[in-house]
Amino acid sequence: MLAARLAGCWPLLSSALLRGAPGGLASFHCSAQRLRGAKVAVVLSGCGVYDGTEIHEASAILVHLSRGGAEVQIYAPNIPQMHVIDHNKGQPVEAESRNVLAESARIARGKITDLAKLTSKEHDAVIFPGGFGAAKNLSTFAVDGKDCKVNGEVERVLTDFHKAGKPIGLCCISPVLAAKVLPGAEVTVGHEEEGDGKWPYAGTAGAIKQMGGKHHVKEVTEAHVDTRNKVVTTPAFMCETEIHHIFDGIGAMVKNVLKLTGK
Repeated sequence: MLAARLAGCWPLLSSALLRGAPGGLASFHCSAQRLRGAKVAVVLSGCGVYDGTEIHEASAILVHLSRGGAEVQIYAPNIPQMHVIDHNKGQPVEAESRNVLAESARIARGKITDLAKLTSKEHDAVIFPGGFGAAKNLSTFAVDGKDCKVNGEVERVLTDFHKAGKPIGLCCISPVLAAKVLPGAEVTVGHEEEGDGKWPYAGTAGAIKQMGGKHHVKEVTEAHVDTRNKVVTTPAFMCETEIHHIFDGIGAMVKNVLKLTGK
């Protein structure tokens, strides 16, 4: 390794010596080239857990990607939300509609692109946060369960990255997207039993199996890595627990996604 670095610096070093650089070798500084971080796309589904992206999950993903040195670009489909939920009352708001792209821009601080423009050629990986938006806006899972349909652009993106051999990260409810689009994909949404209410959405594991996916039981702080399909998943808010456990599990997912990019 040292020899390779010196060899790369030698042309500059010899040139400096020939010019009679003041101080000779002591004055010449040679540093290794900084590696470029992975380019990661993050796909949002609105803003708010009950009708869009789970904001804490999106934030945790962005923090861990930043720490991992990744270059991030955020996307969302330019479509209407399934419906609007009053998050204070937990009830639908009648006669009100919102756009998924416009709502997602709140989380992206305005720096967001239409999902129709996302391709695997320009990115090394893609990550989908959870929130009911993944089951309402990116798919119809919230209504149709195992018989759900996935948004056309979301299906295209998942298929595109999968065919390109580039990693796909998903958390919370969003692993159902991979289970539906990528037959035989291994994912986790946590446990398969409610466990006195700690895993209130445990039934999702059964739906994943019915869709042809393979479910693996994991704790909230863990991630499952499907090395064959390069799909990485973690339970996140499928579990009723302290928020730092959610953060740690998402960190494990992001770390493995970045590792699979090889950058």
